[in-house]
Amino acid sequence: MKTKVTKTNTVNIVTLGCSKNQVDSEDLAGQLTGNQIAVQHENDTDANIVVVNTCGFIDLAKEESVNTILHYAAAKSAGDIEKLYVTGCLSHRYKEDLEAEIPEVDAYFGTVELPLLLEELGADYKHELIGERPTLTTPNHYAYLKISEGCNRTCSFCAIPLMRGKHRSKTIEAVIKEARSLARNGVKEIMLIAQELTYYGLDLYKERALPKLLQALEEVEGIDWIRLHYAYPSKFPLDIIEVMRDSKKVCNYLDMPLQHHSDPVLKRMRRQITSAETVELVGNIRKILPDIALRTTMLVGFPGETDEDVEILADFIRKTRFERLGVFEYSHEDGTSGYELEDDVTAEQKSERKSYLMEVQQEISEELNEAKIGKTFKVLFDRKQDEWFIGRTEFDSPEVDNEVYVSAKDQYVRLGDFAQVKITNVEAFDLYGEIVSS
Repeated sequence: MKTKVTKTNTVNIVTLGCSKNQVDSEDLAGQLTGNQIAVQHENDTDANIVVVNTCGFIDLAKEESVNTILHYAAAKSAGDIEKLYVTGCLSHRYKEDLEAEIPEVDAYFGTVELPLLLEELGADYKHELIGERPTLTTPNHYAYLKISEGCNRTCSFCAIPLMRGKHRSKTIEAVIKEARSLARNGVKEIMLIAQELTYYGLDLYKERALPKLLQALEEVEGIDWIRLHYAYPSKFPLDIIEVMRDSKKVCNYLDMPLQHHSDPVLKRMRRQITSAETVELVGNIRKILPDIALRTTMLVGFPGETDEDVEILADFIRKTRFERLGVFEYSHEDGTSGYELEDDVTAEQKSERKSYLMEVQQEISEELNEAKIGKTFKVLFDRKQDEWFIGRTEFDSPEVDNEVYVSAKDQYVRLGDFAQVKITNVEAFDLYGEIVSS
């Protein structure tokens, strides 16, 4: 085996998957930093220890996670790193299989085994460091804030409860403490994330406490925007929208995955809501807050889905005119109740249905964007790319939604700052404008 000179202990954390995994990696980094252990994120330059934080949600994510583990296993065999650890959802769900197939990994850890991982890395799990995240995987001006873990829902396509367990809320006090810490470090926008936002507080306070949490977060100095991700539509509490309407900081934006609109498919998905109830819910939300931007995701190719089901969904999208919409292809996940059904929609059909629905949404998005020409919006600038400063309005979340482009040739804005931007031109999923004030 090739050997190299031993390096000073530095841990490189590699993060795969969703924003929840990003927060987990940041929590790990905070604990390591508090234990005086050098840590970096996705930087192979001088790290001798690698921790891969995996995703196990769907087949493509699993494949990416396995390939990443194999990459670092090869690096370890070549002597480029000394230790390799794996954590996260894939490790939690398939630990025994991974141990047998990739023995080069020194140890595998599940989603709730942070103290054990820290012990393996020679660090103590310090309660006073919970919520302290000096190292962010995002730009320094925005961060994800996880308010709960796990999920009690029983959607037949979803393996998250198998990997994350039952719903567990953080206390309001803990969330506020974490938000204040982020604000002290320069964060201006926090995105509240959970597998199911509307369940927040039911386990601790015996009531849905998200409105109370939002009102408390409103008082955190330094935070300008509060964004909501992943709300479940069944029995959705409309007082959340009322808090949004009355708030100066909560963005008029809600990420609420609906998954489908055909009643037979919704029933097989175990979504606990009908198409008629969905229409009523969206109508009530927009009645309370007409300016809201609704982001949703749809799932195509679920067992038994027909062309007629897809047309029902497409018609719903045309009529509802969601401001933001994404489409995913169904992945047949063992351990879920959906796995008991025959995966009878071909890969080609899934891909065609996804493309079809995104074409429908593209036309809607372009029309909605054209209506913004000549209007001025508050924009938070995230990055500079080539000759453009690129930011977002309150109606857009990072990486998945529309972006605002401002020419860097004759205008300047500091990244992480807000500016008023007048929209001058648009495309289906992007806006172009000029800074009118900052």
